[in-house]
Amino acid sequence: MFETHLDATYAWLGLALVSVATVGVAAALPASPQPDASGVAHTIDSIADGEHPATAEHGIAADRIRLTERSVTLDGGGGTVRAALRAPRITPVLEGREKDPDGDGLRRVLTGVPPDAEFDDPKAFAAAAERVRARDHEWRPAPDRLTVRRVHYGGVHVTLVG
Repeated sequence: MFETHLDATYAWLGLALVSVATVGVAAALPASPQPDASGVAHTIDSIADGEHPATAEHGIAADRIRLTERSVTLDGGGGTVRAALRAPRITPVLEGREKDPDGDGLRRVLTGVPPDAEFDDPKAFAAAAERVRARDHEWRPAPDRLTVRRVHYGGVHVTLVG
């Protein structure tokens, strides 16, 4: 009447091992999903590849962003994700640099101000874009929305991202 059934002991041991394994897997999962770097790259590429001036926005769920001419990297609770850009060179104009006349003028153009209102001529516009592209692109706080704008000024075609 008080004997131990061997099958019950193995069943309890198996259940305990499965429980420990389940807790281990659940603890290893990230708290939030990975940021969508490929979606951001697709939005940038779709505007930058176009022939005509255009504007698009893409929501971002990340803590930090790093934009270069050829890639976008997002960092958030779900990890760090990088996506390559297929499009011609972009001009990153993210917030974060103090006293940056090139970046300030380009940021205003990104928000909709005509380039001829910010720059004297197309050469000055192209030179400002080139100086911004040549900088070291470090991590910046990620905005809630990323704006992409393809601008034509004279014979100069620039894709601003910020």
